[in-house]
Amino acid sequence: MTRRALVVTHSGRQEAVAATAEAVSELDDAGFTPVLAREDTEAEDLPSFELAVVLGGDGTILRAAELTRGTGVPLLGVNLGHVGFLAESERDDVRDSVRRLTAGDFTVERRATLDVRVIDPAGLVSTDWALNEVALEKVDRSRILEVALEVDGHPLSSFGCDGVVAATATGSTAHAFSAGGPVVWPDVDGMILVPVSAHALFARPLVVGPRSRLAIEVLDRSPADGLATCDGRRRIEVPKGSRVEVTRGDTPVLLARLTPAPFTNRLVQKFGLPVAGWRGSSR
Repeated sequence: MTRRALVVTHSGRQEAVAATAEAVSELDDAGFTPVLAREDTEAEDLPSFELAVVLGGDGTILRAAELTRGTGVPLLGVNLGHVGFLAESERDDVRDSVRRLTAGDFTVERRATLDVRVIDPAGLVSTDWALNEVALEKVDRSRILEVALEVDGHPLSSFGCDGVVAATATGSTAHAFSAGGPVVWPDVDGMILVPVSAHALFARPLVVGPRSRLAIEVLDRSPADGLATCDGRRRIEVPKGSRVEVTRGDTPVLLARLTPAPFTNRLVQKFGLPVAGWRGSSR
């Protein structure tokens, strides 16, 4: 029986080509047949696979999430980018990381996703999902986006803005972070809503529970139409009079973890945070 491992990489970088060669070598040695995903590969085009290795930055890992979500196969991210919050290991550890993956020496972390529905003025419904966030932004940069926010079927506020980001805890360190949202630990089961450059007295980032239903309406009076982008990859047009609904998804993304390092350590490492002088507990 053929054992296959999916390999997703950023093929445009020389470093990625070299790292991929090392990963493929380790997979071969462990008896796995590598299945290399092209940029245009769709999930339905792939044969069944047992493991998934991703070499690149968070963008490459998000692409791999599209191919692995719903398969029950965890993905192992090897960071070749700048920050790489979703990655588990770094470039120098690629051989050891793949070796441990093939040996089953890892744990699985389930990351929540968002289900996204966009209903246009004619009632046409478009659906998508996101691991990090869905970002609603204005199409015309010279104009403002007028929106109304709703939580659990109740109106909360309306204002003009550049956009609104709805994110998971995983996505709190991505687009939502750059928009001024809070950093949320991955085990917090909730959703984040962050207005972007809002013209309002009350337009603060919100954190709601996992069973909440968020909605963002682009008002008829809005000078600009909107565009919803899921994980920076998939787009849905949101013209005036449309409604974007966001709920917690039923299908998580599975990440392979090699170490039990806490999220605090990951923050310190990825952002280079100063911790000199810390003494710790005296007990």
